[in-house]
Amino acid sequence: MSGLRKRRADIEAAKGLAIALVVFGHLVARQDPAGVGWYEPLRRGVYAFHMPLFLYLSGLVAVYSGFLRAPRAALPGLAAARAKRLLVPFFGIGVLIVLGKCGASGLVHVDNAPSSVWSGLLALVWDTGHSPALSIWYLFVVFVVGLGSVAVLDGRPARLPWLLAAALVLFWLPLPALLYLDRIFIYAPFFLMGAAAGFAGARWEAWLDRVWPWAMAVFCAALVAVMVWVTPQKLTLLLVGTVSLPAIHGWLRNLRLNALQSALLLLGRYSFMIYLFNTLFIGLAKGLLLLVWPWDGARFLPFACVLMGAGLFGPMALKYYAFRRVEILERMTG
Repeated sequence: MSGLRKRRADIEAAKGLAIALVVFGHLVARQDPAGVGWYEPLRRGVYAFHMPLFLYLSGLVAVYSGFLRAPRAALPGLAAARAKRLLVPFFGIGVLIVLGKCGASGLVHVDNAPSSVWSGLLALVWDTGHSPALSIWYLFVVFVVGLGSVAVLDGRPARLPWLLAAALVLFWLPLPALLYLDRIFIYAPFFLMGAAAGFAGARWEAWLDRVWPWAMAVFCAALVAVMVWVTPQKLTLLLVGTVSLPAIHGWLRNLRLNALQSALLLLGRYSFMIYLFNTLFIGLAKGLLLLVWPWDGARFLPFACVLMGAGLFGPMALKYYAFRRVEILERMTG
């Protein structure tokens, strides 16, 4: 396998792992089922690193695709292309979620249903801490962080260490959950770490191949600590999220061809579609199942398996059987 193909395969597999973790984290939106003690510690561990991993991968791809190498003068064209790729799905799926939750809230159980369509739409773009479509925040954040990085770098990678240092300082600011400001400044450092890895290229990959087993050992120990002892959220995210990057990327770079890699590559290929639609399919499955099947206690494990299947394979089926037949939907969903 050539270097370029290997690089694309490990990134695709990492996207597959990250999107599976996203779906797992969306199984329970608010109150945990009664008598279930294992899900919340696992979710706490997942939330300590899965979105930092996604932002890191986005930074890598932004370099490999040439996006972060572009000069500031190219911003208008880049902004238009990124808006079509990220903001159109963000607002399209966001409005669909708001309308769907408002319409279904009187019929079945609905997580985080807005009090009205207007309040839901307002929260989608302004009071974003209460957005009924908070699950798609990544699209807005990566749009802002990506274009902001192009504006500052202006095609000069030598500026990246200073930008990353500034982002790490801003990371600690207690920003409000308005226009996703809090998430923009929390996750920008991980995007820039991915950009730094992308600019380093072969030197970063050679370092990964040497250190990933040690990084994985530290990462696993940190995960256990997070699941057993809750630590401050930002500190946990920065430490565990950072060590997860060489651990997971290095592991997947050196993963032999097998069923696991094939499954991760498949999920990675559909990761954008799964990200957009997983909560809709999970919510539909949950609402229908709760009409006939409680999810408390021992019932939660099979219930969770059904929801995982709905969140992963529902969007894949929608893409394969419907969206690929409509050119505009095929382009919008990757």
